[in-house]
Amino acid sequence: MSTHLIKDAAVLGGEPTDLLLRDGVVAEMGRGLSAEGATVVDAAGLIALPGLVDLHTHLREPGREDAETVETGTRAAAMGGFTAVHAMANTDPVADTAGVVEQVWRLGREAGYCDVYPVGAVTVGLAGERLAELGAMADSAARVRVFSDDGHCVSDAVLMRRALEYVKAFDGVVAQHAQEPRLTQGAQMNEGELSGRLGLTGWPAVAEEAIIARDCLLTAHVGSRLHVCHVSTAGSVEIVRDAKRKGWNVTAEACPHHLLLTDQLAATYDPIYKVNPPLRTAADTEALRAGLADGTIDIVATDHAPHPHEDKDCEWAAAAFGMLGLETALSIVQHTMVDAGLLDWAGVAERMSHAPARIGRVAEHGQPIAVGNAANVVLYDPAATRTIDAAASASLSRNTPYRGMELPGRVVATFLRGTPTVLDGVLV
Repeated sequence: MSTHLIKDAAVLGGEPTDLLLRDGVVAEMGRGLSAEGATVVDAAGLIALPGLVDLHTHLREPGREDAETVETGTRAAAMGGFTAVHAMANTDPVADTAGVVEQVWRLGREAGYCDVYPVGAVTVGLAGERLAELGAMADSAARVRVFSDDGHCVSDAVLMRRALEYVKAFDGVVAQHAQEPRLTQGAQMNEGELSGRLGLTGWPAVAEEAIIARDCLLTAHVGSRLHVCHVSTAGSVEIVRDAKRKGWNVTAEACPHHLLLTDQLAATYDPIYKVNPPLRTAADTEALRAGLADGTIDIVATDHAPHPHEDKDCEWAAAAFGMLGLETALSIVQHTMVDAGLLDWAGVAERMSHAPARIGRVAEHGQPIAVGNAANVVLYDPAATRTIDAAASASLSRNTPYRGMELPGRVVATFLRGTPTVLDGVLV
């Protein structure tokens, strides 16, 4: 293994210190360190954060390698400062068996840019009719602990209850895509005055909130763990807040695009802004930021959803839902939360590293930067600015809603167990 000496890094934005990364761990910390033969990295002016962990990534492989592969997706992850990602199950074939999740896990190990933890499907084929092989996936080499039909809601209350009961046996968690299907048939954007004016079928907030409320009650009833994917409405934040007050084991995530972008962008009819759940109102965005700041929303998750050109370069109604997110997530969190005074860098580390690792039961990641801990480290320049160029993305797809936008911050280096995957802003 390589040895790297990081000089003058501000760990969590604190006082500058040196970090010696050796044999996969943080071997030493302090001022004035030296190490013979070590590669020296000048981190003056940079913030050191623990490697980021994404609980919600779509890597598309197997089946949609025209949109993304495990290798290209993890390259994008490394460029965004991530050292671990959870790969969602809506592949082709669906990741609903031990064989498929092990395939995705092995592809991640072969690529080497970050660790890949497959998410297992809750139901066979994401069809919502019968439970998938949850126990077999949990016992597989991939050691699956997060299960989700993301892209589809487990709308059957009996089936959701059974899933919540089943995962208790191995301390798993069901991550729900909260969308009541009967309230969202043909839905295209947030329901409101604007959807009526644009002639696009509305997607009401209650379709999300009703499922979250139901599942919080089910989770409390069976004593299991529920994670709510991509919370997008102010009402959803309040439901999660109430569940936490009651002591129920409920966690939730917000996506960067829901922290920054609003439904007003749909007025362009540009499908780059079409996403599930849809972009909501400015009031919803404000509530999400407040919920993330006070801990009601536990984590930021990207919902990185790559699509090939032809799936987005078409009329709005025919376009696929989804946006890229891995390479821009940290910049958007800086812009919406840190620069706004809602979070400090320790808070960012909690919501983008420590907490997602805890929820996903990933002991190898999310550790504080401390002597003896795994050397998963990202060096970030908060003073930098960059204009987002879709063509420069490490992802195989180009469907970023931030193209041409100036965002703060830049990932300078990412280390996975002490080995650089990104140095000087370039993939290694």
